[in-house]
Amino acid sequence: MVLARVAESQAEGIETASRWCAEAIAADGLVHLFGTGHSRIPVEEMFPRYGSYPGFNPIVELSMTFHTQVVGTNGQRQAMFIERVPGLAEVILSNFRFGAHDVMMIFSASGLTAVPVEMARGASARGLRVIAVTSVAQSLSAEPEPAAGQRLLEVADLVLDVCSPAADAMVTLAGLDTPVGPGSTVGAVAIVNAIKVRTAELLVKEGAMPPVLARASAVGAERSRALFDEAYREHSRRLARAIDQSGGG
Repeated sequence: MVLARVAESQAEGIETASRWCAEAIAADGLVHLFGTGHSRIPVEEMFPRYGSYPGFNPIVELSMTFHTQVVGTNGQRQAMFIERVPGLAEVILSNFRFGAHDVMMIFSASGLTAVPVEMARGASARGLRVIAVTSVAQSLSAEPEPAAGQRLLEVADLVLDVCSPAADAMVTLAGLDTPVGPGSTVGAVAIVNAIKVRTAELLVKEGAMPPVLARASAVGAERSRALFDEAYREHSRRLARAIDQSGGG
């Protein structure tokens, strides 16, 4: 259901996002990726993993994403609290020096909490085009938190809808009054892979395709190791430009 809706309704937005990404990467820029909570998953799906390539820069804070211990130290309560702290996004952004061609892609199923919204505002203020990957239904089902002030979809230049329902969970079972089976990750992962593939197609046409991380089963062990080295060197080269040691943003 989610995948069908994404395919039917998001093709135009995915094409636009892919063109923005290809333009940034071909111009020696970066597409920065940010998400909190479980929105870390599509960030990692984009890069680095097999079938991925440099040009995408994951920005993921462990304090808001490393919560698999659930309770106690590094628990879910802390992660959910931290992603609502105003001003933190600006501290994160101050670590980077953004280029003229860079793009920011922000993942948040609800798009209602302070850090993702402020990341979008801060990136926009720095001249970056901002892509929001969010659930429109979920975002519109509630008011943005006071510390956020706006919805992520109201700040972004381009909105890609993961097409999950307001509750996120999609399956209702007899005898259970709460739905199960969240769908936002399914939609987000489908969207990032569509962008990844289409961006690669555009970069190949431009003669600007970076090396792709590939399994040995696809290209042989020696070629796979060489591609990993090439891809990591290329990512390091691009990121070296983006790391701001002055702390000035």
